[in-house]
Amino acid sequence: MQALNTLRTHVFSYRDLIVGGWLWPPKLRIIRRRENEWKETLENPSRQSSGCTALIDTAYMVVVSAIIGVVLGTLVALLLYLTENRLFTPNHALNVIVGFIVNAIRSLPFLILMVVLIPVAQLILGDPYTPTGGAISLSIAAVPFFARIAESAFSEVDPGLLEAAISTGATTRQIIVDAVFPQALPSFIRGVVLTIISLIGYSAMVGTIGAGGIGDMAIQYGYNRYETGVLVVIVIILIVIVQIIQWIGDWFARKVMH
Repeated sequence: MQALNTLRTHVFSYRDLIVGGWLWPPKLRIIRRRENEWKETLENPSRQSSGCTALIDTAYMVVVSAIIGVVLGTLVALLLYLTENRLFTPNHALNVIVGFIVNAIRSLPFLILMVVLIPVAQLILGDPYTPTGGAISLSIAAVPFFARIAESAFSEVDPGLLEAAISTGATTRQIIVDAVFPQALPSFIRGVVLTIISLIGYSAMVGTIGAGGIGDMAIQYGYNRYETGVLVVIVIILIVIVQIIQWIGDWFARKVMH
């Protein structure tokens, strides 16, 4: 017990060191919330999250953030691609500004980004410590992540194909829909798979602030109660899920190439 208390003290000190000051206005509420959860978990096991609930919360966060990330990320990628490619409407200033914003968000580790966005989630939802609050942070992290992947996929399209389409009088919309997307689709699909798998990993971090999911369950059982068996099961389930998603994504990517 003494070792556990010492570890908790170090965790709180490290957390305060990283996110002290204005970056985390509700930090004391999070610490108190987590301490209360620890006490309630130890004193009342019936309050613990079930495995089914944790997986449902994780699936909810990943699906919502993946959809938002792919849709908005694709739009950002198209903007970067069109403003950089000399065959369309190059705009160096706009490209630099959008690229800077994308890189700025990507430069933040997800844990820090999640902490910075707590006031935003609180403003939108009222209670940021929910799966929906976690989905907001995951979505904002997913957009620039997928934007760079999609931009890279679009850039792989043969310029000769684009020049041929332009010479026939095709509009920018027709070129994007009929030439760029079909050629970039295999890489695009693999990028979606990579984003989903990354979001599964990120969603575990959401549990550190008590927003639910497998991360929260791992803390409740693995940290509070030292139930290693539960952690092993969680790890195995995650490995199986990731393998299935990767297999399905690879199958679709190979399918569209033929």
